[in-house]
Amino acid sequence: MAAAAPVSELRVVLLGNSWSERSSVGNFILGETKFNTEEEPDCFLRERVQLKGKEVVLINTPDLLHRDISEHKLTEHVENCVRLSDPGPHVFLLVLQPEDFTEEHKLRLQSILELVSDQSFDHSLVLISTPREESPKAREKYHQNPLLGDIIKKCRSMLLWHKKLDYHHLLTLMDKMVKENNGDYVSCDLFKDATSVFPGGHQSLKQAEGAHFNLDPVKDTGRCRN
Repeated sequence: MAAAAPVSELRVVLLGNSWSERSSVGNFILGETKFNTEEEPDCFLRERVQLKGKEVVLINTPDLLHRDISEHKLTEHVENCVRLSDPGPHVFLLVLQPEDFTEEHKLRLQSILELVSDQSFDHSLVLISTPREESPKAREKYHQNPLLGDIIKKCRSMLLWHKKLDYHHLLTLMDKMVKENNGDYVSCDLFKDATSVFPGGHQSLKQAEGAHFNLDPVKDTGRCRN
């Protein structure tokens, strides 16, 4: 089988249970402070950057795991995420904090990924972000954690340490995932069975382009970084 051709644009969606940590990881990848870690907007923020000759599109999500978000609003948010990552994300980067990750967070995160596509877990990379240094044994501890362990197993047991990475390493790991998926992005299911997901229905992403989605403001800028 021929090797998959390298992708020229890598589309990455940040998900997790802390806006501050998601934004810190996003700034870490971008190499500059573009996401305000203190003020969480009720919208998606999208940034573009050139890394190692590749255009990386980074989409930071609002707090989709919050218990007060209605199912209707959650579906609307996920729909926006699908449109912003058109034709589909290559990687879901799950930024999780063990001390704050609850059963409710786990179920909500799984439902979000499943709502996008049944392929989502194969494109998801877990990044454990902790405020303190961890021993090598902590990796095994998190795998055995009944909440985090389930997510990690569904995501090919990939586990990263934020403070021990540089952006070259993280980009290499995301590229590796894309290659393992033969260069494919997540083919979103949201518009495939529109009548069961959205009132009024949208038969495809192409047909949906002219529809009104009440999109939140999106910040989209471009920079180069060698």
